[in-house]
Amino acid sequence: MRTSPLFMAVLYFGMGVAFTFIATQAVEETVWNATTIILAVVATFNIAVSIRLFNLHVRIKNSKKK
Repeated sequence: MRTSPLFMAVLYFGMGVAFTFIATQAVEETVWNATTIILAVVATFNIAVSIRLFNLHVRIKNSKKK
């Protein structure tokens, strides 16, 4: 059974939000520490992947209509 791109997009977006939340909690004195930067980069990649998967879902849906 294959998973749909929409389901994967929701999962990746949720992980991106979770990593963003963890990054905001990891801030100590300043935002510019290694832990916060790494968590923010991972969150950015997760949200970017979720946007690409959502676009793939829309393209698949539109191609099935034709």
